Amino acid sequence: MTTQKAVPAKAATTTAAAPTTTRKAWIKKTPVEVVLKQIGKQEEKVAGMRAELTREERELAKLQKAKAVLEAV
Repeated sequence: MTTQKAVPAKAATTTAAAPTTTRKAWIKKTPVEVVLKQIGKQEEKVAGMRAELTREERELAKLQKAKAVLEAV
């Protein structure tokens, strides 16, 4: 005996409907384009990390000033 999976009625009706939008044609990228895109993503990631590091360093400086004030008392 083989068990069959039940297909929900809603899922069956959505696949039968004609698509209203057309998909964009797939354009094969060259290895150079892929690497350049990866480099761009990495540059954006590093820029974000640098901005976050700057914020964290400012927060650390504030905390160190507070520490110096508390130790002076």
